[in-house]
Order: sequence, then structure tokens, then C-alpha cells
Amino acid sequence: MSSVPQSKDELLSAINSIFPKLMADYQVVPESWSRVCEVEGNVKGTQISVCDTVAYLVGWGKLVLKWHSLKSRGLPVDFPETGYKWNQLGLLAVSFQEQYSNWKYKDLLNELDSTISELIGLVLSLSNDELYERTWYEKWTLGRMIQFNTSSPMKNIRAKVRRFNKNNGLQ
Repeated sequence: MSSVPQSKDELLSAINSIFPKLMADYQVVPESWSRVCEVEGNVKGTQISVCDTVAYLVGWGKLVLKWHSLKSRGLPVDFPETGYKWNQLGLLAVSFQEQYSNWKYKDLLNELDSTISELIGLVLSLSNDELYERTWYEKWTLGRMIQFNTSSPMKNIRAKVRRFNKNNGLQ
């Protein structure tokens, strides 16, 4: 299998292989450490909290679900999100952090779990053709858009969370 999923089965496999590992790494972090800003941020030179990484994944996951919902009903979609352009993804990430800033860590993890379950459900409900055989947004397939916002950032974030855990003796 290539590192980039090329089919429905590979996409499901990519999500299902990284997500439980990421959740296990998150489970190691106690609530009292979840808002400590010692995780490398998406914007160079910034530090964010473990909660912020969860908010990032929830935010993007919910955006993908929103895009699909609107598009499948023939409604226009503001990509990546209303009020943001593709060159403002750092600002969009900050908006996700702000949106979930008052959530308890446990509730954020539950939200991530349900968002990923919903995304897996979406993938399962679509054919390989719908996911990978036709362009969905500009030159990208829907499968690729889902992967860009699930398994890819999960791998990146997992490395950062593991580094945070190791640096703080949380094993």
C-alpha cells in the first residue's frame, strides 16, 4: 500500500490504523496536563496544548462532513470555510482552538471519537467510484479530501503528542 490511500479500502485502513493509536496516546495525558502549551503548533514557532490538537482534528473532521452535506444537497460550499481562504489555514486552526477552548478534555476526546466515527460511516456509505474515481473539489477526489483531514494530520499530531508525553514523563 502506498503512503497515500488510493481506494476506499486503503482510506479506511489508514484511518483505522492511526486513530486507535492516537487515542491511546491521548488517554495517557491527564486532564491537568491537557491545556499545557508545549506541543509544536501548526504555525511555525508556536506552542499549543494537547486539547488544541484535538480541537484541530474535530474542527477539520466536522468541516469535511459539512462540505459533503452541503455538496450532496447541491448547495454551494465555501472552501475551506466561510471567512477563510486556503492561505489562512493557520487562522482557521486558531478558530478551532477558540471554538473548543472551554471544553473539558474528556468531552473533546468524545467529540473526536464521534466525529471520526461519522467520517468512517460516510466513507463506508460511499462507493470507491464516488470516493476515488471522480474529482470532487477542483482536482481532488473526495477520498483525498477526507484523507487530507483525517489520517494525514492524525499521523503528524500523534508524533507531536508522543513527544509531549515523553518530554513530560507521561507514559
